[in-house]
Amino acid sequence: MKKTIMVADDSPIIRKLITFSLSIKGYEIISVNDGMEALEILPRENIDLLITDLNMPNVDGFELIKAVRENDELKHTPIIVLSNLSETDDIERALQFGADSYLIKPFEQKTILNEVSKYLN
Repeated sequence: MKKTIMVADDSPIIRKLITFSLSIKGYEIISVNDGMEALEILPRENIDLLITDLNMPNVDGFELIKAVRENDELKHTPIIVLSNLSETDDIERALQFGADSYLIKPFEQKTILNEVSKYLN
């Protein structure tokens, strides 16, 4: 059975890159533009992993992580942050909110595939 990954990022280019990289490895991808859209879809879909940016309109990545961790049905979903915020404070904050790992943009395809495989294989 295919594993499903949600990608929440307001950059269409980043979403396309991640979708391409992961779909060729057999993952089903649900791509959303921001945290608000993610929060609308997450309860309805069976998501195995969430990849999120932090800087997004409407609901940012920090709020998205917090909301997922506070939801009893979603709280065990692994969350990978993929962001251009590289300051230690941002990384620590995301991890404190409940992110499982943190990758900094720009990223290599191999890096994201390795990180995803830690949680889905």
